[in-house]
Amino acid sequence: MRIISGEYGGRHLKALAGDITRPTTDKVKESIFNIIGPYFDGGICLDLYGGSGGLSIEAVSRGMDFAILFEKDRKAQAIIQENIAITKEPEKFQLIKGDCKKLGHKLNKPVHLIFLDPPYKQQTIEQDLLKLIDQGVVTEDTIAVCETDKSIYLPTTIGCLSQWKRQEYGTIAVTFYHVITHDKE
Repeated sequence: MRIISGEYGGRHLKALAGDITRPTTDKVKESIFNIIGPYFDGGICLDLYGGSGGLSIEAVSRGMDFAILFEKDRKAQAIIQENIAITKEPEKFQLIKGDCKKLGHKLNKPVHLIFLDPPYKQQTIEQDLLKLIDQGVVTEDTIAVCETDKSIYLPTTIGCLSQWKRQEYGTIAVTFYHVITHDKE
């Protein structure tokens, strides 16, 4: 597993041994960033289920200003911290140690990119997104990227978010959302 592109491109990341996390493969990660836009001009990234931190680190490498990662597993937290250290810019990351469902109140600023890749058996993406919308962290520029088992089909709309693409990769599916906009006539 590596950082595909951007400022940290080519650096290798560590993954947690075992099945506690499922790091997004390099192929899928590259496809995700090709879909949402290969590079960014600032913004804040939020990863509700940090895992190894690979997606958020990739986002910062490609131009996001800052990433906030939630992770409740202690071993995964240690891997995220090691991977953040690989960037040599730890000030661009905040690891919140704990469950995003219990600590989500710590979010107090709008986010531009949200990653949701929860444990498949505990998938609560719709509820997670609705909570973020209620907290006011979702803006008209927010994109949400949700990874699930390919047998899971997420709703076409979740609050103010509208699904604009679903892509399958082997046994997983990635669903993309953006804010519904209504043109004034």
